[in-house]
Parts: sequence; C-alpha cells; structure tokens
Amino acid sequence: MPPSPPSPLPASRTPAAPTSAVCRVAVVEDMEGIRTEVVQLIDSFEGFACVQACASAEEALKVLPAQTPDVVLMDIYLPRMSGIECTLRLKDILPSCQVVMLTSSDEEDLVFRALEAGADGYLLKDTAPEDLRQGLLNLRRGGAPMTSSIARRVVLSFRHRTKGSDELRSLSQREAEVLGLIARGLSTKEVGERLSLTVETIRTYVKNIYEKMRVHSRAEAVAKYFKGSERPGAPRQE
Repeated sequence: MPPSPPSPLPASRTPAAPTSAVCRVAVVEDMEGIRTEVVQLIDSFEGFACVQACASAEEALKVLPAQTPDVVLMDIYLPRMSGIECTLRLKDILPSCQVVMLTSSDEEDLVFRALEAGADGYLLKDTAPEDLRQGLLNLRRGGAPMTSSIARRVVLSFRHRTKGSDELRSLSQREAEVLGLIARGLSTKEVGERLSLTVETIRTYVKNIYEKMRVHSRAEAVAKYFKGSERPGAPRQE
C-alpha cells in the first residue's frame, strides 16, 4: 500500500454511524501510521466505512462488541495478546462478524493457526488498495480472500502431502475441487462459473463437504483443508 501523510489517528476512533447499506469495518493494528492508512483506505472504498480503529487486542475485545462491525481487519503481531487469540475470542462474542487477518507475516503455521481460530481470510499488508477492496467485496459475497502468494503456497503444500486426513480422503474428486477453489477465496458464484456449474449445484457440493468434514461453516472447512494431515517440517500445533 502506498504511504500517505495523514494526521495521527487516536487508538480508538468512532466516526458518524454509516447507513445500514454500508459495510461496517473495524481495524485492529498497533502501528499508528499503518492504522491511519488502512482507515483512510477503507473510508475511500464505496460501500465501506471504518467504524472503529483499535491499537490492541484488549481494546478491540472491549469496544468492538458495542460497535458490531461486519468485518474486522486484524493484525497478528499485537502487544500482549496476539491477533490470532483476539480473533478466537472475538468470534465467540460476535459470531457473525467476519475477520480478515491483515499482517506482514506469510509464515505457513500462522496462516493455519489464524484460520483455525476462525479467520475468514488472510491478506498481507503490501496488498494493493484495489486488491484489498476486491478482497472485501469477495468476503461479503461469501469468499475467503487470501493473498495469492499465500494461497499458492498452501495449494502446493497440499499437493506434496501423501497422507491426507480421513475426512479429506472421503471427498469425491469434484468435492475436493470445489473445496480447493473455496480455499483460494472464490465465492459460491465464482466457483460455479469456474466449473461451469449452477450456484445450486455448488451449494449441494458444499453441503456434502460440510457433512463429510463434520464442519458447520466455510471457515471451518477451509481451516481443516489447510491443516489437512500433518505437514512435513511444520511446527507442531499447541
């Protein structure tokens, strides 16, 4: 994202309430300059408005429940409590809120841990403004936005696995294909277009995937897909 020279933004920020048609976004980022830049970007996107900016996980857990944002952009490296732990707790408080990690780390283990905590997407801080806007739009359409370099690495890691989980092995070839596209951030409509299938057909495949993988949401399915079997050389999850 190109740097900008805005005036400093307070740790907490509550602008005038947007209309109900606007997607309400909150930002959790401890670095003031980046926090200011992201807030200004969100406010510049048509159909989006930043309703809160927090400098720590503790502040986010305190003030965001009252703001009820639709989307939270969450950094991982926060003072004291990490963004991953904050995501886990925030999802318990606001289960309908979508959380996208916006961080500088592309470590595979952190990607998996964030998704297991309930993150709905994973973007790097060097994401171009237009790609961030498109990612938010995809998120609102049911997608799971992810920086392409991370998605590519994740897909490659799956291809090199020789031992998949029983749940993943139970998927048919088409179901695995659908799940793979979902994991790359495509919405139901986009998956249907990619595979030349109707939205209803894709929804049927997704329902079967949920049943076979014993999950209840897209985020859970993607997290299980990312985790898969034990990854050679990957740090052991605690």
